[in-house]
Amino acid sequence: MAASESGPTDANSGCDVVSSVDGEGSSKEYVIADITADGAWLAMQADDAPDLPDWR
Repeated sequence: MAASESGPTDANSGCDVVSSVDGEGSSKEYVIADITADGAWLAMQADDAPDLPDWR
């Protein structure tokens, strides 16, 4: 008997993740959201967000 899989084979299929800096002055927040799902987002103070070169 052969095993079968159901569901997406790619963990990222169906996702559309975006990021943005929102706010002004000292109240700026870095927001990451999956715009294909309700409530799938997180935010942090922009000053606490890692710099892109640090992620490499």
